[in-house]
Amino acid sequence: QVQLVDSGGGLVQPGGSLRLSCAASGTIVSINNMGWYRQAPWKQRELVAQITSGGTTTYANSVKGRFTISRDNAKNTVYLQMNSLKSEDTAVYYCNALGTYDNGKYVTPLDAWGQGTLVTVSS
Repeated sequence: QVQLVDSGGGLVQPGGSLRLSCAASGTIVSINNMGWYRQAPWKQRELVAQITSGGTTTYANSVKGRFTISRDNAKNTVYLQMNSLKSEDTAVYYCNALGTYDNGKYVTPLDAWGQGTLVTVSS
């Protein structure tokens, strides 16, 4: 009953920028935290950045000062502005939403994921 659709990935040269977007839709009651994770080949999925409904942000040390997470609560959308990209940022990026939704019978916890968008940083 809830879908997250993320987009904005692509091929970019080192030092370049990309902006990822993720829109949540469905029978959402509330979204507390929205975040971006990434998974590089042969590595575990890791948290990149997270933002609360009040706007408090958290970043992985590896992206601090280069990436900026923001959200539009009215649109249930989260963004990730990525600047000064490095080859080590290459990964599939997934958005995540935590909150509650209506499953048709009652309100229940929400922990939803987008399908992933590939970011490749290469010259």
